[in-house]
Amino acid sequence: MKNTIEKALQKQKEAKAASQNNSSTEKLEDANHSNLPEESKVSIDKPAPAELPAETVIADEKEFSNKKSPLDEFVIDFARLDKNGHISLNGERKQINEEYREIKRKLLANAFGSLAKTLHNPNIIMVTSSRPSEGKTFTATNLAMSIASEQDKTVLLVDADVLKPNVLNTLGLERRKGLMEYLTGDVDDISDVLYPTNIDKLKIIPAGKSHHLSTELLASQKMHDTVNEFANRYPDRIVIFDTPPLIGINESAILANFAGQAVVVVEEGKAKIGDIKMSVERLNPEMAIGFVVNKSVHNDTDGSGYYGYYYSERSE
Repeated sequence: MKNTIEKALQKQKEAKAASQNNSSTEKLEDANHSNLPEESKVSIDKPAPAELPAETVIADEKEFSNKKSPLDEFVIDFARLDKNGHISLNGERKQINEEYREIKRKLLANAFGSLAKTLHNPNIIMVTSSRPSEGKTFTATNLAMSIASEQDKTVLLVDADVLKPNVLNTLGLERRKGLMEYLTGDVDDISDVLYPTNIDKLKIIPAGKSHHLSTELLASQKMHDTVNEFANRYPDRIVIFDTPPLIGINESAILANFAGQAVVVVEEGKAKIGDIKMSVERLNPEMAIGFVVNKSVHNDTDGSGYYGYYYSERSE
């Protein structure tokens, strides 16, 4: 299989170099133009563009979004995330930042510590839940951003919830082509849907459009080879898959075969013990499995609240 990650990086370097060359050429032309005598300069009045119907404008914007290059980075609004309760990326020391630091320490220890030798793809982490709306995407995005702040780690966040993708919406980003377009062959390389972000060490692969054969596509050899490359190409990389809920959805069980670790998000006061047990049964028994209790608000002595969490390795 071609080294698609290397190709992605090479494309980024080539585009950056081309952009710099174009910028230099434009500056040279401007300089030459400014040195001409005043009478040699020609002013051309451009006609104002005709006003287009609203429907046409919307269609053009969608078409432009679909044609975005993988070199067009996603720009995450840190203030928006902070306002919505995510970890702070502006240097503020928040309680939720500390809690995700604690969670990621256990995940990183499993991925790169002594336990890593006993796990298949220990740096591949799936984040899931028993049922919908328990906060798995909130957890996946916070973990990705927290790990990206490490000095010696890079993160690839993959929206593998191809039935109800929510990563881009959670981060306030526009839709683009993604994993499903790659698996169906609509784009040639995974590098075409691997987008950089304004967080230096974080890249994102969106889910893309839904497909009626999503289960078969995720189970394909193409997907298997791609995940293996993600897991083994770079020794400092963590790959986080935001996957569908475990109960009643086949895609999650397939994705569990790729990952060495699973983080199961449960909502306090909502998740049932029976659901949690059923979820664990659908995971690979060789995985390191942990739990994050989401929406768990406790009052400290100062009256502040925090997100609770619990993480434990499976001892079987």
